[in-house]
Amino acid sequence: MRRLAPLREPAPISNQPRNDWQTIVSLLPYLATYKWRVVFALSCLIGAKVANLGVPVVMKRIVDGLASVQHLTALGRAEHAPGIVLLSGVGLLVVAYAVVRLSTSLFTELREMLFSKVTESAVRQLALKVFRHLHSLSLRFHLERQTGGMSRDIERGTRGITQLISYSLYSILPTLVEVGLVLGYFVVRYEAYYAIVTLIALAAYVTYTVKVTEWRTHYRRTMNELDSRANSRAIDSLLNYETVKYFGNEEWEAQRYDENLKHFRTAAIRSQKSLSALNFGQQAIIGIGLVFILWRATQGVMAGRLTLGDLVLINTFMLQLYIPLNFLGVVYRELKQSLTDMDRMFTLLAAPREVADAPHASALTVSGAEVRFSNVNFGYEAARPILHNVSFTIPAGTTTAVVGHSGSGKSTLARLLFRFYDLDRAQGGAITIDGQDIRDVTQDSLRASIGIVPQDTVLFNDTIYYNIAYGRPAASHDEVIAAARAAHIHDFIESLPRGYDTPVGERGLKLSGGEKQRVAIARTLLKNPPVLLFDEATSALDSRSERAIQHELDQIARERTTLIIAHRLSTVVHAQQIIVMDRGRIVERGTYAELLRMGGLFAQMWALQQQRAEQAQKRNAEQPIGGERAGAEHVGEGHAGEDRVAR
Repeated sequence: MRRLAPLREPAPISNQPRNDWQTIVSLLPYLATYKWRVVFALSCLIGAKVANLGVPVVMKRIVDGLASVQHLTALGRAEHAPGIVLLSGVGLLVVAYAVVRLSTSLFTELREMLFSKVTESAVRQLALKVFRHLHSLSLRFHLERQTGGMSRDIERGTRGITQLISYSLYSILPTLVEVGLVLGYFVVRYEAYYAIVTLIALAAYVTYTVKVTEWRTHYRRTMNELDSRANSRAIDSLLNYETVKYFGNEEWEAQRYDENLKHFRTAAIRSQKSLSALNFGQQAIIGIGLVFILWRATQGVMAGRLTLGDLVLINTFMLQLYIPLNFLGVVYRELKQSLTDMDRMFTLLAAPREVADAPHASALTVSGAEVRFSNVNFGYEAARPILHNVSFTIPAGTTTAVVGHSGSGKSTLARLLFRFYDLDRAQGGAITIDGQDIRDVTQDSLRASIGIVPQDTVLFNDTIYYNIAYGRPAASHDEVIAAARAAHIHDFIESLPRGYDTPVGERGLKLSGGEKQRVAIARTLLKNPPVLLFDEATSALDSRSERAIQHELDQIARERTTLIIAHRLSTVVHAQQIIVMDRGRIVERGTYAELLRMGGLFAQMWALQQQRAEQAQKRNAEQPIGGERAGAEHVGEGHAGEDRVAR
């Protein structure tokens, strides 16, 4: 198994979190797409608050009207009370009260209905942009990140957008509008005292909420970090389910997961304690403000300056303000948490692309598909170079094989050809296809021209048909079947109860290694590219299947430019050129016969593999009939019967 050189420790994408305004500004372009809907929604918001302001005003008039009726009744005219109620307009005011309250609900529902499309469209656009951006980042980024943590960041970020819009449009902004209307009404209709006390209470409430919430924010950030870490560790453990079982480390994995959960619990408890302190302080401020205002209003009623209706009106106004304001504290905390969650997602979106198309990159034009490596120097880390001045050419329509011991840099050639990493222009060197530097062409056109059968095949958790058709999603059903036949897997698929609709499981674990390899070959054949790259393409096949597949690959490679990365030397004897690498350098090159005559590293590797093959054949010959040797000739029996001949 070849492996990359050790990577440096993962570094945070950004050392400093963005401030809240930067996060909000980043969201605005996604809302501007539906600006007229936003305008209409805000108009409905104002209409709802004006109607809501009218509710206590109408109620005041009803109370004052009933007080007049009560006064007339006390004068001995009780027998005319029903008529008096109608004549005084109280009945009409009751109807008006119902209409105003219904209008509040109507405007509120219209606002939510208008803005729902804005919210969901913003979430969709942003989530899709982050998803595309993550696919555009280099292989180095994904090797250094944990998928579970990233998926959790995206999930919380998209949920944070919905909460931010919901809280700001449905709670914060309506409350601010209502506060302005109430304060203005107090000044115009009564005296400035009520407006001043209300404003002071509101200012104290908001200041206290903001200060304490800012103090509590680090608890949320800590909880996010611990939650992502626990989720990443859990997903990593589940993805490596077989490895856990091989070593019997279920309890060890549970302990590691529980360790993160304990830290998360501690942070959550601290967060709840600070929340309780915040809630108590908010209620104290609200209570003090109500005492001052109601005491003044009661004095006014007793002095005859105010009516009972005025007292009801002032009390209702204060309740209408303080009830949502009490909730506003919760909203602000949730808003801060949403901004924190969104910050993580926008930070992902801001991650720089290590491999990016040039500003004026053109599509790759393939005529003969000649591939040339010219003075290539590369290292995953600057302090540890992998390739040293590697130069070779694969003439159009020919096959070149690269062999060497593990860690010699063979797989790095494949990653560079696919532009998973880019060469440093300052070091010179280039990789070209038909004379075109691959750094100057678009990545889409480059990868569309190259097909690969990797050594470690990873399949999607979908059906066999889907995984084969993935090579060219627009291919017809007959073309998919033809590719499966060419890869010698059609008969096996047809023998399954569900045929091509058979699910392959997570990462294709329901299939044996040989079966996964054949699926990979089939989807590459379906792609039908001019350049082929085989990275140990038959390493997971038994001897009989390998011969059949190898013959098929040889036929396909005759018409294409092919690069074979191989450890098993018997699979490359037909190559027009064999390149032998050692420690990132080309040490030998030539045909199979020429390299054997040289008596160098290739000849030594060939002799060693031949010796091992003879020993394996001798051991197999000593096996009883029906034993392991017989089982080696069968593919499709799951993991238990997989590739025994390789031993």
